Amino acid sequence: MSNKLNHSMSLASPDAKGISTKQKIALAVGLIGLFILVLSLFNNNFPNQGVFLAVSLGLITLGTVLFANDAYLTKLEGIKNDGVWFKSMSSRGILGWLTGVGLTAFYIVLYFYPEVLGMGTNGEANTGLIALFDPLSNLLSGRPASQWFVYGTLYTIAILAFGYKFILKYRHNRYQQLRTVSVMFFQLGFAFLIPEFMYVMNSDVPYYDLKNMWPLNYYNFDQYRIDAFIKTETIGLGLLALGILSIFVISPFLTYKYGKRWYCSWVCGCGGLAETAGDAFRQLSSKKVSAWKLERWLIHTVLVFSVVMTTAVVYTYLGYDPNKYWLTKNVFLISVAVFLTLVFAGVLLFKRKELGKDARYGAIGYFVVIVALIAMHFSGTTNEVFLIKAGTMRSAYGLYIGSIFSGVIGTGFYPILGNRAWCRFGCPMAAILGFQQRLFSKFRITTNGGQCISCGNCSTYCEMGIDVRSYAQKGENIVRSSCVGCGICSAVCPRGVLKLENDKLDGRINPNEILLGNDVNLMDYVNNK
Repeated sequence: MSNKLNHSMSLASPDAKGISTKQKIALAVGLIGLFILVLSLFNNNFPNQGVFLAVSLGLITLGTVLFANDAYLTKLEGIKNDGVWFKSMSSRGILGWLTGVGLTAFYIVLYFYPEVLGMGTNGEANTGLIALFDPLSNLLSGRPASQWFVYGTLYTIAILAFGYKFILKYRHNRYQQLRTVSVMFFQLGFAFLIPEFMYVMNSDVPYYDLKNMWPLNYYNFDQYRIDAFIKTETIGLGLLALGILSIFVISPFLTYKYGKRWYCSWVCGCGGLAETAGDAFRQLSSKKVSAWKLERWLIHTVLVFSVVMTTAVVYTYLGYDPNKYWLTKNVFLISVAVFLTLVFAGVLLFKRKELGKDARYGAIGYFVVIVALIAMHFSGTTNEVFLIKAGTMRSAYGLYIGSIFSGVIGTGFYPILGNRAWCRFGCPMAAILGFQQRLFSKFRITTNGGQCISCGNCSTYCEMGIDVRSYAQKGENIVRSSCVGCGICSAVCPRGVLKLENDKLDGRINPNEILLGNDVNLMDYVNNK
């Protein structure tokens, strides 16, 4: 019998539950696989790199699978988020901080110091960790590995292994199983294998993750890529057309039908990693009003920057002579301005009430972009806009947003800020989809306030920092720009209060007004809902 005094008044034990013997063995197996990767950093010349790579990745995957099996298959189906605030890893404890520091250090080295990983320069052969991945890269595409191939492989393994763990954890919920299989499929096929096979078929085609679209792949309209698309003729022009159609046709249509969840929770690689490997940290997202205000300003600032940056980059390689360019600088700027004006005017005319105060913020963003376009017209030269080189703007965006924000902070800070910090505060794609979802999507999360017991599970595990409980208590539909439709709030609700639905647009946004006396015909009011 333990002599430890327990001062807690809780019926549940306040101490973290220890891991079982099987889980310890699983951790040991995974750590052995990870140790092989660490050894390769020190330029150990493994006799057969392909075998050691297979053993390493296999042990990491096997360890994750064995751990998940013992953690969830030994329990009944149902909610398994118990104890997260008592574990050092998932409650910003020592293990959480060490993991965050380790992930951040890896991303810094990956993005800015690839030679530390063994990346060969000036035609030299790879060494270290990257050399260990050469056999797999040669097998898939016939070329040596790069730091991005190493990253893509580890990224894919993480989504597959932790995706299996996620499926077991939420095996009582079919929606969670389907969307997890979906992100695993799109990551393995569209993000990892297909680009490698495309290189084998035509090495002149630029790298293309078929599921990515602007502004997430902010580099897609750089001049070198446009030149490569044109050079490769049918294939390249087809990919370019697909990229443009995705922005203006495919994405808006799917968002109208299903909300932003079709991409953020079913397709996107960033979201896929957040949902699988980052699942243990979803409760760490801040629910403060100050965080929500920062989110709205920050994510839309990044979107405005991406619009201006992309417009500037395209502008620099166009010309003025209509006999040489079917799309001239002036026509391009006017087209962008007209399109944005039409969108802005349409929103103010038809959706102003739904946006509320956000309409003012949208007006500010619109004003900034239009002023930027005017400045571009009067200050632009062949290589400069706003008296600043467009390439410099592009490089700054790629460094601070594409690398530091999305990678170093977005993923490295999982154990500190939660698993969707990038999606919530910085992703311009999420901003566009959220704007569309708020305005014209059929998607909403319906609530049954009469069944809500205010347990708070839904708010606690909302990775986007939404106070779901406040909506549930009022029986109000949840229609938020930031909601990615992951459905975890519904999965962890013990009363079935929350339901993900697609329905007609009328009555989608239904704040519960206070009804006094005979101010309203109650039956008409209910029927209109």
